[in-house]
Amino acid sequence: MKVQLRYFASVREAIGRGSEQRETAAATLSQLRDELAGQGEPYAQALAPGRAVRMALDQVMVQDDAQLQDGCEVAFFPPVTGG
Repeated sequence: MKVQLRYFASVREAIGRGSEQRETAAATLSQLRDELAGQGEPYAQALAPGRAVRMALDQVMVQDDAQLQDGCEVAFFPPVTGG
């Protein structure tokens, strides 16, 4: 399936782009993140397991077990703090 990926803040800086469209066999956000991290650098650095990364699916914050659908938009970004 095709998914639209968007990267924000430090994730965007690490990957070197703000967005891309990609074919994936992943069924969940967790599987997609693992698939991307498995591509090697720079994805491995930005999306490695254990790194604090928030995810949104079609502009709604979700857990990593959320199901992907063809044509969906997935956003990755670091946790945001205020002050």
